[in-house]
Amino acid sequence: MPAKLSVNINKIATLRNSRGGDNPSVLQAAINCQKFGADGITVHPRPDERHIRYSDVREIKSIITTEFNIEGNPVEDKFVQLVLEVKPTQVTLVPDAPGQLTSNHGWDTIAKADYLREIISVFKKAGIRVSIFVDPIEAMVAAAADTGTDRVELYTESYAKHYHTNKHTAIADYVKAAKVAEIKQLGLNAGHDLDMHNLKFFAQSIPNLAEVSIGHALISDAIYLGLENVIQLYKRQLQ
Repeated sequence: MPAKLSVNINKIATLRNSRGGDNPSVLQAAINCQKFGADGITVHPRPDERHIRYSDVREIKSIITTEFNIEGNPVEDKFVQLVLEVKPTQVTLVPDAPGQLTSNHGWDTIAKADYLREIISVFKKAGIRVSIFVDPIEAMVAAAADTGTDRVELYTESYAKHYHTNKHTAIADYVKAAKVAEIKQLGLNAGHDLDMHNLKFFAQSIPNLAEVSIGHALISDAIYLGLENVIQLYKRQLQ
């Protein structure tokens, strides 16, 4: 089975918030993404609600017909309570600092093992699948298995940054990390800076890739090519 495409709609909210009001509509964007073939919707509400708002998350839940993935740092009790209230298909735990522009590193699953084990159990008891953001480091993936998480999401900025220089070198650490995930029986997701150019090689190279979450590049491409067309183009890269 090809990896699923979850569309991150944060950038729709960023555009809306720049003018106020509800244009473009985040809710309609989620509806359209699903109608156009997305396998899931991803949102990443941050404490300052500078793009996706907590109210958006609640509204989107009501129209979800595919999978719903909520990303965020669980150190914020407000985030934890939102996830437990909404009960998405999946929560992806990301170690973002307050005010951080975008995600830029994974968890230290060794140093933070006790904390992760505790918070992951909270979500799993509520019947929510848990994924945690990790760098493509074999030891970090191996240690993630001891936290009780269902999946890991490989942070793919390094791959995207070096893809055009040498794609085989760029993918090497990710292949190693994916093999560790397979041995440890962890589900495997990936995301950050994946785009229409580098996605196909990544998907072909990584064994047992379950899901990719893509926002910035996909929404940017949609400005030129249209949202429905772009979703289908990205899904084609995953075949």
